[in-house]
Amino acid sequence: MTSTPVVDLQLATSAEGMPAPADLEAWIHAVLARFPHETRHEVTVRIVGIEEGQALNRDYRDRDKPTNVLSFPFESPPGIVLPLLGDLVLCHPVVVREAHEQAKRLTDHYAHLVIHGMLHLLGHDHLEEDEAEVMEALEREMLADFSIADPYSPSPDDEQQQDDRKDERHDR
Repeated sequence: MTSTPVVDLQLATSAEGMPAPADLEAWIHAVLARFPHETRHEVTVRIVGIEEGQALNRDYRDRDKPTNVLSFPFESPPGIVLPLLGDLVLCHPVVVREAHEQAKRLTDHYAHLVIHGMLHLLGHDHLEEDEAEVMEALEREMLADFSIADPYSPSPDDEQQQDDRKDERHDR
């Protein structure tokens, strides 16, 4: 049985549509429940605006544009065991824009990005096709537990979306 996650929510911006702390905790718990041997359960979730999102993406990923979610795993010094898993940074305006462009409920998109970011904190990646398939399958399963549709399913009128997703993998 996993510990209840400890979520430190930091709001560096204010706007409509921010996820409720209880939702963040539920999504984070859903991920941790899939990894019962994980002892780290403390996560900082910071919701930022465009300027901070762009600065972090530029400074840590060499991409001078804001992105939807950034994951910063905590690396403990040798010999020190702490329950800290890491930090998730979500850029609210980007999340809102993407949800609108993809015709998704904002809460559903937030759930996907939190789950996606948590998987990164746990060491999952999507740089290679086989890694992406594993990670996306986990995301689909967890989102289904919240009755959220497959975020990777292209809409019938947008076949380009799947190709864009493949390009985006190499962008992250």
